[in-house]
Amino acid sequence: MKVVVDCRYTRIGRHDGISRFTAGIVGELAKRHPVTMLISDRRQLELLPDLPWQLVTGPTSPREPFVALQVRKLRPDIVFSPMQTMGSWGRDYALLLTLHDLIYYENRTPPRDLPAPVRLLWRLYHLAWWPQRVLLNRADAVVTVSETTAGLIRDHRLTKRPLTVIPNAADDLPVPPLPRTRPTGGRLVYMGSYMPYKNVDTLVRAVASLPDHELHLLSGISEVERDRLTRLAPTARLVFHDGVTDAAYAKLLAGATALVHGSRAEGFGIPLVEAMRVGTPVIVNDIPIFREIGGDAALYFDAEQPNALVRAIAALEAEGEWERRSEASLAQASRYTWASSAERLLELMRRTVGERGRGRSRRG
Repeated sequence: MKVVVDCRYTRIGRHDGISRFTAGIVGELAKRHPVTMLISDRRQLELLPDLPWQLVTGPTSPREPFVALQVRKLRPDIVFSPMQTMGSWGRDYALLLTLHDLIYYENRTPPRDLPAPVRLLWRLYHLAWWPQRVLLNRADAVVTVSETTAGLIRDHRLTKRPLTVIPNAADDLPVPPLPRTRPTGGRLVYMGSYMPYKNVDTLVRAVASLPDHELHLLSGISEVERDRLTRLAPTARLVFHDGVTDAAYAKLLAGATALVHGSRAEGFGIPLVEAMRVGTPVIVNDIPIFREIGGDAALYFDAEQPNALVRAIAALEAEGEWERRSEASLAQASRYTWASSAERLLELMRRTVGERGRGRSRRG
């Protein structure tokens, strides 16, 4: 079975969620089966494992609908893409497509780094469900990253194809000495973008009521957004990092009272797993996906009410509560590894190729 993985959504210089999913999966998959990666820019190789690769056109190219004609030259038995938009016209191989979430049906503001024409098409695409059905039904099978998203896909009847959950995970970070002890300093950490649905405003307003705490906002941020958040709650102690290295991220998590997240919608929640993996409790919006990922280890609050976050942070101060949540977090995070996700993916690949072969035999 010849396996090709579409790695063209790998970012340049720094991962986002889909980019990290791609790199994590392909690295572990290659330990179990030979893999060829598709890239569209040689700079993507900096964030990918050292594996055989092939350069093809980019996923936002006008030629994308016909990218299968380039891929066919590799004679793959199956191609896995971490997105649902990979072109498939003229393919003669099995195809697995991935739908991570349905966030942009309710929050239609597209990622700012996309070209203007793509952003326009993005908005139009998310005005109705049928384009998603057309994309997904081109595949032999569909992958998603959480049971929560799988449920939404079924609820909206987005595909007739078999649906498999292959969870996201988190890269290994240095783990502080265990068991963890409660840190001092009242540091709260937020990792994520500043798009409106992420609801960072609630975190900022809550910290304004916590003079003994400071909120560390780790992701890259524009000057306009920094000024807006600062004006939103002038008394809040905010620390803007404007991007951090993995080493700095691990150090900040290791000294944090908690990771906080008020997002209204997610497909998974990698920052939760990253924090829990080093024994740092998480305090997150009470939505189904965070319940799935955080389990009994997390604390939950109503993200439309800053005072609810204040109360949740205060709950961690009870005798032994921080330590109990830290221990539970380590156990919860162990459920999500790239190794186990790669095993699931390889099993799906073998099953899909086998069923495709049996279908051809019956037709023959």
